[in-house]
Amino acid sequence: MDIVQTTTASMDLIPKWIEEQKQHSLALRDEPIEQRIQKLKRMKQWVKRHRSDIEDAIYQDFRKPRYETDGSEILFVLQELNHVIKHLKEWASLTKVKVPLTLPGTSSHVQYEPKGVCLIIAPWNYPFQLMVSPWISAIAAGNCCVLKPSEMTPHTSELIFEMAASLFPRNEALVIQGDEEVAQKLLEQPFDHLFFTGSTAVGKIIMKSAAEHLTSVTLELGGKSPTIVDETADIEVAAKKIAWGKFMNAGQTCIAPDYLLVHESVHDALINSLRATLREFYQPTDAPVEQSPDYARIVNEKHFDRLREALKEAITKGASVAIGGQHQSAHQFIAPTVLTDVPEDCTLMEEEIFGPILPIKKYSTLMEAVDYINSRSKPLAQYIFSEEERVQEYITRRTSAGGVCINDVILHIAHPELPFGGVNHSGIGKSHGYYGFLEFTNQKPVMAQNWGTTMTNVFYPPYTDQVKSIMNRVLRWF
Repeated sequence: MDIVQTTTASMDLIPKWIEEQKQHSLALRDEPIEQRIQKLKRMKQWVKRHRSDIEDAIYQDFRKPRYETDGSEILFVLQELNHVIKHLKEWASLTKVKVPLTLPGTSSHVQYEPKGVCLIIAPWNYPFQLMVSPWISAIAAGNCCVLKPSEMTPHTSELIFEMAASLFPRNEALVIQGDEEVAQKLLEQPFDHLFFTGSTAVGKIIMKSAAEHLTSVTLELGGKSPTIVDETADIEVAAKKIAWGKFMNAGQTCIAPDYLLVHESVHDALINSLRATLREFYQPTDAPVEQSPDYARIVNEKHFDRLREALKEAITKGASVAIGGQHQSAHQFIAPTVLTDVPEDCTLMEEEIFGPILPIKKYSTLMEAVDYINSRSKPLAQYIFSEEERVQEYITRRTSAGGVCINDVILHIAHPELPFGGVNHSGIGKSHGYYGFLEFTNQKPVMAQNWGTTMTNVFYPPYTDQVKSIMNRVLRWF
């Protein structure tokens, strides 16, 4: 393999490297599907062999517990690989379509062709999974890829570089590391597809850059994902699920519950259950939560300061700390924190929190809760805890979100048969499994005329009275 061990991109060489991929992508168009499957199998074996290396890299980047890495990064990627390997031949096969009455003598099918050269920009919060998962879809579709991991997780970024270099030639998979300047240089290039995971604010920049070349985009963004807990919910079970989904990865999860809307009759009971659950999760021996080996840290000082200031602002404006609130700048540690009475005009209620701070709001009627959700941008995820099917249906029909999970959180992202993605401010396009494959392909319609022009010549000029009469009879028939 022609592998170039380059970890710091030369800005001048980026256009040359992308041109190499464009030339190679033409050859990949004729590649048998079995070869793509073999690539995915090699990727699977690499992940299994390097399990401890992946755990170590992510732990060094922000002290993520190894067990969390196993479940949310490695297992996720392996499941995705298994699913795609099993179904790729079926997905990539020509799809025949029926012949309409107006086109007799024709035959048609849909052909799934690779888009070409794709840029994948991954975030830092799940730095392995959120890079490798779309990469799997791109390989399955037959594309070449330029991969831009986050500079905020340098150990994982270096590992991804090593992974790509050991599995693919440079003209098929190229990892380019660097900061915002490198990202901007990449965005100036004419890619065939761009897959970005990150914040809504950066997503807008990505989309503007893609528009310069009319590059198609998949944007997996975020937003303030709401969780409704009604009076029929099993409070103890809901507390465990919400606490796990919110405080896993120290709250740095794009589909974590961002805030709770809790029926006033179960508000206090839920807080008590959350308090007991967090003690069970992170303080089983009554040691301080900062000593827990099962709790991650904030990724860097910049994000720690952002969260600390948002927490301070909320408290200054009248919010009450029901649970937690402790923080240590030396270790970028913020304890699992639950707030009540949070004013609407503070950062925690205006922006995605992306950290271990959970505001709780009371509601008295379901309509009130739904109206509150609908007054905001459409979220990436929405969670409903209720034993009443009519309540579940009422909420899902009257609100919009990228995905919904009922009586649980987070798990819908792990279902290989479900599309994952946002809507409007929370994202564009879908990913995972079949939907990820489609995102990286051009679904090209192909139609063949088998009877010559015997049926179509009635549409040719001149438009005589006889031709008009035929059209009138056809329209009446329809």
